[in-house]
Amino acid sequence: MRIEKCWFCSSSVYPGHGIMFVRNDCKTFRFCRSKCHKHFKMKHNPRKLKWTKAYRRARGKEMVVDSTFNFEKKRLTPTRYNRNLMVKTVRAMQIVERIRQVRKERFHKARLAAQLRKRQTSAQKEIAKSAHLLEGPNKEKALLYQKEFAGSTKAKSRQKVKVEKTGSGSMEVE
Repeated sequence: MRIEKCWFCSSSVYPGHGIMFVRNDCKTFRFCRSKCHKHFKMKHNPRKLKWTKAYRRARGKEMVVDSTFNFEKKRLTPTRYNRNLMVKTVRAMQIVERIRQVRKERFHKARLAAQLRKRQTSAQKEIAKSAHLLEGPNKEKALLYQKEFAGSTKAKSRQKVKVEKTGSGSMEVE
């Protein structure tokens, strides 16, 4: 039993399910449902539709590079049935799936942590801008944020100037 992947959304297509389209050059396309087939016929790009796997990978919302993906590749060489080999294969598949789940969770946590940091820094910048409106202990915190962001922007501007001087080779001054 072979579980195929939908050409459009990359979900699983089980035997006896979905639609198979065969082009004139004998290239086959499998679709999990009519929705994917219709989008394919309308020549829509799966990387632009938010519900597809291609969109999520292109936008960095899912893992793209991982060694566990090598086990999903299609192997066309037939092998003779061997019970011991099949038992080992099934065990290995379970281990690989556990490893993939752990890595997926780690990737997801790192992505969410980066978003949280970005949200916090944008809120801190907003507080630093309007520090003059606050009173009490909040004003002290806002002034601290203001000093912190002022120092970091100076450092960033210095780095940009250094890169511009070394990157252009010789600078002309009028």
